[in-house]
Order: sequence, then structure tokens, then C-alpha cells
Amino acid sequence: MKTPQAPTRQYLISIAAILIVSAICFYFKAELNYRAAALALLLTVSVVAMRFDILPVLLAALLSAFIWNYCFIPPIFTLDISNTEDLLMFLSYFFVALLNAVLTFKIRQAETKARDKEEKENTIKLYNTLLNSLSHELRTPIATILGTVDTLKDNKDKLSQLQQLDLLNDIDIAGMRLNRQVENILNMSRLESGMLQPKRDWCDMNELVNNALQKIDAVQHTFIFKETEPLPLFKLDLGFTEQILLNLLHNAVHYTPAGSQVEIIVRHESEACRISISDNGNGIPESEIPLLFDKFYRLPHSKTGGSGLGLSIVKGFAEAQNGSVHLSNNEKGGATFTVLIPAETTYLNNLKHE
Repeated sequence: MKTPQAPTRQYLISIAAILIVSAICFYFKAELNYRAAALALLLTVSVVAMRFDILPVLLAALLSAFIWNYCFIPPIFTLDISNTEDLLMFLSYFFVALLNAVLTFKIRQAETKARDKEEKENTIKLYNTLLNSLSHELRTPIATILGTVDTLKDNKDKLSQLQQLDLLNDIDIAGMRLNRQVENILNMSRLESGMLQPKRDWCDMNELVNNALQKIDAVQHTFIFKETEPLPLFKLDLGFTEQILLNLLHNAVHYTPAGSQVEIIVRHESEACRISISDNGNGIPESEIPLLFDKFYRLPHSKTGGSGLGLSIVKGFAEAQNGSVHLSNNEKGGATFTVLIPAETTYLNNLKHE
């Protein structure tokens, strides 16, 4: 197999590094003997070998040996070496420089292979985790939809209108659950591909929060949305921000007991939009907080359901808008997620006059 040719830039940098170090050593040759210059050049070859491919490194080793002989070993400005000790030293330098270049490159190759192997193992692990997690999350709503449809088809004449409405509501809930999981998978795929770019537009956060609350099915929880002050319009990515709200609200519902309260507060804070979502549940173990935003991570002993993608998507969508997300436990119980997104602001009256 042919060794791929290194970019021209690597050759140029390798040559430049040797020439610069040689010039510095030559300038101080009155204070430095030629043996010290050899150490400086050998160190330069080692540094180059840590960064570049084998061919530029070999070129640097050969060039350094030539310059050391020609410019530093007496008599200078000639390739002749009159002293036997200097000749042996030059041959040793030449051998050590080449060996150093080759071994350093081999070590880099081994590290790269080990890193690639670890990445492949992590990919397989994530793939298996995804299958195990989603097999339940996708299969359950699909089974609910199919079973309910069969019930409606087979017992249409026997079911009252109220019973039919209840079954249709079950289909609707299962469909929304299925859609949420598919959206999470697609969003994570887009985030990892780097294809998602925020499209900022003026956004009414009061309207956005209310729209998100209407999409959350949680009759056993109480939602409190407090408008603390007249809010300006924020220039945000509407889709990203709504998905952040939906995932955080769904997470609060999923991991807090029935009857819990979930409070949403939106504030204007120094050219940024600050979104806080708090609950009065049991809180999060401090040791688990740093792990919660990892892909597929779910709290130990948590109830079934959930793919472990929701919070990692929240983090990804916040960071895509140059923002951040933070989680902390409340003093009186429960937890608070805080999302801070830098954004331009204006008020509706100003926007009408633009």
C-alpha cells in the first residue's frame, strides 16, 4: 500500500522549523558548542514528528543532519569531518534522528488506531443502547395504536360514542409519543451531523411557552407560567427554542410524581433570554447531574419510558444558539433547569416602526 503524500504545508513547516532553529543556534554559536546545536535540532525533529506525517519528518531529520555537519561541526562550511570522534557523533546523530522520527510516527499511528478502535466500540455501544431504549419506546405506542384500531373496527357497533372517543384519545396520545421519539432521533442525528444552523427571527416567548404547554399531555401535573415583567421580542430560532421547552417540560412530567407542580419563568437578562423550568419533585442526585445531558443516559431506577435523548437535544439546541443549559437542585426540593440564550431584543412598537 502506498503511503499517502503529505500536504505541501507539512513539508514547508518542517523545513522552516529546522532552518529557524539552525539560524538561532548559529547566531549564538559563540555561546553554544556544536553539541548543544545537535540537541536543539534533535528536539526540533521530535516536535515535528509529533505533528506531521513520516515523509516530512524524515526530510526534517536529513536536513538537520546536513545543516549540523555543514554549519556547526568543525571545520564549518564544509562536509568534511576531520575528527574521528565528531564523525562517530555525526553518524550517531543521523541514526538517532531517523530512528526518533520513525518511532514517534509509529507511536502516533498506534495512538490513532487505539482511538479509532475506542470510537468504534463506543459507536457499537451507543447503537445497542439506542436499539434497547427505542425498542420499547417505539413498539409500545405502535402496539397501542394497532390494538386500539382493531378494537374500533371489531366493536364499532358495540361501543358507545364516549368509549369511541376514549379510544381515539388513546390513539392520539400514542401517536404524539411516537412522534416525539422520532423527532428526538432525527434531531440528534442532525445535531451530530453539524447540519443544523439556527434561523433567528423575532419571537414572542409568552406565546411560545403557551403553545408548548398545549402540546404537553399531563393531566396529573400543574403548570404555572409566570410573566414576571413585560417581555421584549427575542431574536431566536423558533423551532430550536420550542423543542427545548417541550423536552424540558416532558422531562419534568416524566420524572416527577403525579400531582407535582412545574413552574416556567422567562426573563430578559442582559441581551439574553433566560428560561427557568422548576419542579417540586424529588430532585436529582448530585453525582448524576454531570451525566444527565449525555446521550441515552437515564437516571438509575427511573420509571420505564424515555430514550435518554431529550436532555442531550436540549443542550445541543441551546449551544447551537450560543447558549447554555444548567441544572441545579432547589433548597426546598425539586430541580431547576435554566437555559440562557443570547439574543437581540426589541419591543413590538419599535418593530412596527422599522
